[in-house]
Amino acid sequence: MHDFKYKGKELYCENVRVAEIVRKTGTPVYIYSHKTFSDHLGKLQKAFKSVKPLICYSMKANSSLAILKLLVSQGSGLDIVSGGELFRAQKAGCPGEKIVFAGVGKTEQEIEEALRYGVLFFNVESKPELEKINAVAARLKKKARVSIRINPAVDPKTHHHISTGKKESKFGIDMALAESIFAAARKYPAISFCAIHCHIGSQIVSGDPFVEAFRKVLEFTGRIEKKYGAKIEYLNLGGGLGAIYKDEKPQTADAYARKILPLFKGRKFRLVFEPGRFISANGGILAGKVLYIKRTQVKNFAIVDAAMNDLIRPSLYEAYHEIQPLVRSPRAAREIYDVVGPICESGDVLARERLLPKLEEGDLIAIMSAGAYGYVMASNYNTRPRAPEVLVKGSHFAVVKARETLADLVRSETIPDFLNCP
Repeated sequence: MHDFKYKGKELYCENVRVAEIVRKTGTPVYIYSHKTFSDHLGKLQKAFKSVKPLICYSMKANSSLAILKLLVSQGSGLDIVSGGELFRAQKAGCPGEKIVFAGVGKTEQEIEEALRYGVLFFNVESKPELEKINAVAARLKKKARVSIRINPAVDPKTHHHISTGKKESKFGIDMALAESIFAAARKYPAISFCAIHCHIGSQIVSGDPFVEAFRKVLEFTGRIEKKYGAKIEYLNLGGGLGAIYKDEKPQTADAYARKILPLFKGRKFRLVFEPGRFISANGGILAGKVLYIKRTQVKNFAIVDAAMNDLIRPSLYEAYHEIQPLVRSPRAAREIYDVVGPICESGDVLARERLLPKLEEGDLIAIMSAGAYGYVMASNYNTRPRAPEVLVKGSHFAVVKARETLADLVRSETIPDFLNCP
């Protein structure tokens, strides 16, 4: 569920007309609903209340400082994947003990910064990474807390770009190698092996792949505790819960809890979750304006001012996003359009063969379910300034990230003197 709904003919975000926001900010513009983000986090907190988990929002889905502050203030921790995200997490006021650091390519500087800030643990993805963390921690005379991310070789039945738990994935460590690491734990004196991590993918609509993976996690954890005396405090179960973009029927937080919690009954581990899309996808839209209607013998094109540099998911993943007018007319004629942006790429298509109310130049549209992997994946391709971000709460809204200016785009560039020489 989300809080972008029609009241009469007008699309509202909570209690604010989307058209009112557009009038003040222009288009394209990202618009987020405070209530939707808050409610989706709350659903997870309520569903797993009985086991008191640590929920670490995966900020790669949407790293707006305003969104991070909103979630942290409601008890969420953060799942980060870079030094830049650590910086944002600090700015949002998230304490180190509620941050987990994931990602396959942590640099020495990022590891050092995270150790100094006191993150809860690192999700370790390879043996060389473990060796690097051990060396940095030893140099700093610190003990690095580590979660070994195992690859359970489970197919989550989702898009191949967002499947992370299969054997061919770059993520995680196969179980045989992971066990050998625990067998040789004394080789890593600056490491505290405190957790096991497993994340098999994103946009998973069934509970069955989770159950299969988590059973393997529990079997593995029991084995290394018994054979090598490992002391595992946390099981980090990752994220992956699906969001509704079209007609998906993903499991609810309650259904997910009912499916997996029996696996952990009587176990001593504290559970960690890393939801991203589940919390944020339907918490935002991208509003745009129709620039031209181009009619050909085979297609109608609605050319809009939002583009693949603003929302790359349709081009990258062939992802589906609902398109809705900001002002609807139930009696309007309907036509089929490809909704495309102005970028000079054939792949700059936001929606294909979409039946929509007849569009005219100047009409305003909403590209729905754009709260996850939208602005965070935006670029300046074709030298286009990135869109602003707006947060709505009740009857109020604020610009939380200003629209980039042309001057912003060249601020860090210089023309060397030798180019000015004859």
